[in-house]
Amino acid sequence: MRVDQTQSHGPSHSVSNTKRLGITLGLVLVYMVVEVVGGLITNSLALLADAGHMLSDAGALGLALFAIWFARRPATPRHTYGYYRTEILAALANAAILVVVAIYIFIEAYQRFRESPAVAGAPVVVVAAGGLLINLSGLWILRGGKDENLNLRGAWLHIFTDTLGSVQVIVAGALIWAFGWNLADPLASLLIGLLVIYSSWNLLKQSVAVLMEGAPVHIDVDQVRDAMVSVPSVEGVHDLHIWTITSGLVSLSAHIVTNESSPDGSLLKELRELLHDRFGIDHITIQIEPDEFEERETVV
Repeated sequence: MRVDQTQSHGPSHSVSNTKRLGITLGLVLVYMVVEVVGGLITNSLALLADAGHMLSDAGALGLALFAIWFARRPATPRHTYGYYRTEILAALANAAILVVVAIYIFIEAYQRFRESPAVAGAPVVVVAAGGLLINLSGLWILRGGKDENLNLRGAWLHIFTDTLGSVQVIVAGALIWAFGWNLADPLASLLIGLLVIYSSWNLLKQSVAVLMEGAPVHIDVDQVRDAMVSVPSVEGVHDLHIWTITSGLVSLSAHIVTNESSPDGSLLKELRELLHDRFGIDHITIQIEPDEFEERETVV
């Protein structure tokens, strides 16, 4: 029986990602204040809802920055994997915040449908257009890394839904300005809330899947097992587990039954290269069991 485990691989969080988050956070905080003031002056719920979403954006960005910093802490005897899961917890928190924001928007929009106050359409369009520019800038700044890192993707999704919200606020303000249709304001708020729910659902599902140590969605466990069994001298695979520690860090552990009485390091090397090249798995632990050992275990 032999054990092989590759060296610990941690996901790389470059300084550039931290700078991206910091710059975007600064832009969002400044314009959030502008939207709050504009919403109060124009009496626009849609603008205040967009400002509230910007507040959640700021929280998401701040949380993402904190998670990146905390995840860099080294492993300890009690936390042998380190603190990588901090980023997943941050992504889960961001998804939950998005849902809470959406519920608040729904409640306020319902009140506005019952009693629709007058809204100053032209200033709403101007302020929301500025918010749209800020959000587009944030999307461009955060575009790098959003597909590889769940924490960064959570922050990017906040900005993305806020961008769509800004577009809807502009449309609502234009309708009020041109036709005096004040109901466009709460209607735009409802659409913003629905977009927030839609965008947060996938992030929530992915975060929970990682915390429950489910197999990554892009990896078929049966294909991995078949590929390992296809290696010469491998008779079977059992106790195969594949899970995600954090974004970009997938782990695998398995017991390999071999027909070699004294397997050498070449089998481990071949399996490691196979798993890396075909499935992108680097953090691997394999226990090799000669088939006579397997038979003896079965009898016992």
